[in-house]
Amino acid sequence: MSTPKIFIRILLFLILVSCASSKKAKFEDYVFKTKSEKQTYLSSYDKALKLWDIPYSEENIKTSFGTAHIIIAGPQNGKDLVLLHGMDASSTMWYPNIKALAKNHRIYAIDFIMEPNKSTLTSKPLSSDEIVIYYNEIFTHYKLKKFDIVAASRGGWIATLLATQKTNSINKVVLLSPAQTFKFIDKVRKSSSALMLKLFPSEKKFVKTLVTFSTHPEKISPVYRRQFYLANKYAKSNSSMLKMTPFSDKELESINNPVLVLIGDHDVINSDDSLERAQKYLPNCKTKIIKDAGHFLSIDQSKIVNDAMIDFLD
Repeated sequence: MSTPKIFIRILLFLILVSCASSKKAKFEDYVFKTKSEKQTYLSSYDKALKLWDIPYSEENIKTSFGTAHIIIAGPQNGKDLVLLHGMDASSTMWYPNIKALAKNHRIYAIDFIMEPNKSTLTSKPLSSDEIVIYYNEIFTHYKLKKFDIVAASRGGWIATLLATQKTNSINKVVLLSPAQTFKFIDKVRKSSSALMLKLFPSEKKFVKTLVTFSTHPEKISPVYRRQFYLANKYAKSNSSMLKMTPFSDKELESINNPVLVLIGDHDVINSDDSLERAQKYLPNCKTKIIKDAGHFLSIDQSKIVNDAMIDFLD
């Protein structure tokens, strides 16, 4: 058995144990353990969202699985652009990129309903098919057609899942170091710091995770850093990440959309092998390695990443 699969099985056991122990809490919430922790986190979310430093509005819409929180920005006549954030990062993560993206695009930044953010899950955890339904209900609500997607890490996996559907209204796709999309995690031992942080949160593990995933952790705003830490500290562990497995050759070949894949040269999630597989099986794909960047490339090298995204989208 390969090292990634062994590691995933061990992780699954630890997560299931963690989830079982969390069920004893009286506060009923899929993501947060207590009401006070949830309120503390939401306060940090609001502070981090102000880092966008552009006009925006927030909306909550009902879906079959609970309430979806969407942040809307950019000109009303701009081309529609959906943003899908990374795991536990929430839509506030786009603060280094939003001014560039919202200049000519109508932005719809969607909080994933199974993670700490402002979306609220009221059903059981979603399957892959239900994740597709969740996002399509949002797209239908806003009457989005021929829209583009920019997606990071876990969001990249979700964007790829959406693009593999026979019926979709997606135009172009930008994947920023998509997790578990083209291959299993590249450097399992190094990336394990994030998984241990998720299970046994502490300031020390959090700092180690930032150093592992970012080449320039000093660029991360202290305000956003606080929110990201609370997401890991307060949120319940869950096994949903284990359902993310690399897409098959056939699934990738079914994606005819123009796709841009960007990874950092110090990325612990992807490597050259990821780009080679993307180029081999995606019919209409461009790839680029961003120098002096890690998994958090949208922060590490925001100007370079912004320029690459805008050039591709426009």
